Amino acid sequence: MNGERKPTRLASGDSQMAIPVVQPQDIDVELMQGIRSGDDAALTLLIGRNERWLRGVVYAVLTDADLLDDVMQQVWLRVWQRAVEVEDVRRWRHWLYRMARNAAIDAGRKKTRRRKLWQRLGEEMLGRRDQDRTPGPLRMAAVAEDHGRLLGVVDAMPEIYREPFVLRHLEGMTYKQIAEALDLPMDTVGTRLVRARRLLQQSLDMQVG
Repeated sequence: MNGERKPTRLASGDSQMAIPVVQPQDIDVELMQGIRSGDDAALTLLIGRNERWLRGVVYAVLTDADLLDDVMQQVWLRVWQRAVEVEDVRRWRHWLYRMARNAAIDAGRKKTRRRKLWQRLGEEMLGRRDQDRTPGPLRMAAVAEDHGRLLGVVDAMPEIYREPFVLRHLEGMTYKQIAEALDLPMDTVGTRLVRARRLLQQSLDMQVG
């Protein structure tokens, strides 16, 4: 039967005893069963046995070493949280592969969305939209410089302005979603976003000027 441990015979004096041969796949199935039962030590062992190939799967999809560790942490957290959802624990590897691949795809989409949002914001704040005719490499350097400048200014904002600003312009959330996330009235969200943009524009004007 598939997955069944097959005994082997070893001579011991005049007697023989059956020793079960434990296959690697059997060990991982047992670890998954342990995780489903809430055994965090089983999760640690499963990570140690499967981290290498799973990182390869994530990197092949994501192709971003800077995000790799974050995505892997998300994957293993989901394993801990969702192991009970696996219908056939013997197919744990396929389940884990699909989860890791989907997490990498989501992270890649989020990265692309953030880059576009930051680029648009930088163009708006720095007045570059449809005006910059700088050649390719120089333009790329200017964009990178602007991006670093924006991040520095946003980091320096007071937290009450920085939080809604990042949720709006980096995460693309609506005013309603921001209000729900921060437990604030929508009017307050709008006021803080206006103030955040004003602070950003003032700081950038000072740097450019």
